[in-house]
Amino acid sequence: MAEEKKTLLERDDIGRMVSRMAHEIVEKASAPGELALIGIRSRGVHLARRLARKIEEIAKTAPAVGVIDVTPYRDDKLQEQSLPAVGAFEVQVAVDDRTVVLVDDVIFRGRTIRAAMEAVERLGQPKRILVAALIDRGDRELPIRADIVGKNIEVLDGQRVNVLLDEADGVDQVVLTNWQEKNRSI
Repeated sequence: MAEEKKTLLERDDIGRMVSRMAHEIVEKASAPGELALIGIRSRGVHLARRLARKIEEIAKTAPAVGVIDVTPYRDDKLQEQSLPAVGAFEVQVAVDDRTVVLVDDVIFRGRTIRAAMEAVERLGQPKRILVAALIDRGDRELPIRADIVGKNIEVLDGQRVNVLLDEADGVDQVVLTNWQEKNRSI
């Protein structure tokens, strides 16, 4: 069975969404100078950097940007070693008394965000944690939601939302793909 792909969003759509999300982050932050954006590897990192640039334009202050790989914190993957204190952070940021924004490309079941929250807890004591996702495709397994969403997209079983970003893929697009259950990895 060949995969069917449908382009849902293009470069301009994504640009507008990032701009709107940056404005929402500034509005929700009590002090933009106390923001820390943490991009979840891999495309969340690119989005966090884009948001940081846009926030700097809006608020005239650059938020700190960190990078995290949540794989060691996932509860749906087998773990053989104990969790690292901060080893999942490729670029670490101070979180104490800051508004931390976890940034990801797609929020789906909620497990990635739960893992990122656990990792942030090991770093320190943030004032507040917000979740920003470019795409919310619904269908949670955990009671986790995004505070800032670029776009909500209804997705059927057997479909996958792929966010493609210029920094990683050479194009800015959101694509809906029909896929087989055996390929399910999120």
